[in-house]
Amino acid sequence: MKDEHLLKKQAKDLEEAFFAKENERLLRELHQKAKVDEKRKALSAVVKAKDPAIIEHLLELGVGPESILAIGLVPLAAVSWADGRLNDKERKAILKAASERGVEPGSANYTMLETWLKQKPSDKLMETWKKYARAVWEQLTKEEQITMRLSVVGRAREVAEAAGGLLGVASISPQEKALLEELEKVLS
Repeated sequence: MKDEHLLKKQAKDLEEAFFAKENERLLRELHQKAKVDEKRKALSAVVKAKDPAIIEHLLELGVGPESILAIGLVPLAAVSWADGRLNDKERKAILKAASERGVEPGSANYTMLETWLKQKPSDKLMETWKKYARAVWEQLTKEEQITMRLSVVGRAREVAEAAGGLLGVASISPQEKALLEELEKVLS
C-alpha cells in the first residue's frame, strides 16, 4: 500500500512537472502571438492597406510600424525643406499626413517629426532612408510597390504643392521638383 501511495504521488509529481513545462511553452507561444498581433495592429494603423496580405508580407519581412512611418515621413520633411525653408502650409500638410498615419501628439514619432519641422533633417538621414526604402522596395510585390510609390511620392508632392506659388504658378520649386524626381527614382 505504501508503494502504491508513493507511486501515485510520483505519478502526480510527473504530471505536474509535465504540465508545468507544457503550460510554460503554451504561455510563451501566447505571449509571442500577442506581440505579433500587436505589431500587426500597429502596422495596419500605419499602412492602412485594404489587402491584409500586404500587412502579413511586411511582418514576414520584419518591417515594423516605426520603419513604415520613417519611410513615409522622412520624404515629407525632406521635400518641405528642399527650398531651404519650411512654411506654415507645408507644416500643416505634413502634420495632416502624419495624423492620417496615426501619429498622435505626444508620441515619440510626433516629437521626432516636430524636430524635423524646426530643423532640416540631416543629409545622412535622407541617405539612410534611400537605402532602407530601396531594400524594402525590392522585397515587395509589384502591387505593393505601386502602393508604396503612390503613398510616399504622392504625399511628398502634396507637401510640395502646399507651399503654393503666386496664383498657382510655380507651385513646386525647382528644388522640390528635383527631390520628388529623386524619390521616384528610389522607388522605381
